[in-house]
Amino acid sequence: MSDSNVTIVGNVTRDPELRFTNSGQALARFGVAVNRRWQNRQTNEWEEQVSFFDVVCWREMAENVSETLTKGTRVVVSGRLDQRTYETKEGDKRSAVEITADEVAPSLRWATAQITRNERGDSGGRPAPRAAATPSEPPSGGGYNNYDEEPF
Repeated sequence: MSDSNVTIVGNVTRDPELRFTNSGQALARFGVAVNRRWQNRQTNEWEEQVSFFDVVCWREMAENVSETLTKGTRVVVSGRLDQRTYETKEGDKRSAVEITADEVAPSLRWATAQITRNERGDSGGRPAPRAAATPSEPPSGGGYNNYDEEPF
């Protein structure tokens, strides 16, 4: 079965809510409103449609999102659609479709952002980030492998 991958761009509708599972995994939930605006060719009036999406983030991303995003922030969210079922306090069964985020980023269309890189620690077994080489100092090891990103 293939994943249903989606990318949306919209405004955060509520501050992220950070929680932790019984096993200690961070989980953040927030909402995104996506506006679509077009001009009706027959009436020359502008029309608008708004779609609302629930977004779920896990682990380090959940913590970063909860520290960074606030209501009204314009974001780009990329992830997969997931459907979950749950039972209300009254015993009614419900289902919800939400986006489980792979990436969340600020939209830079109408804003600027300053990126602060977090220390990685022991999460995921990845090495801590290395400082970038200055132009007068070539990277050690003679290859691109000393950087965390992949080459373009």
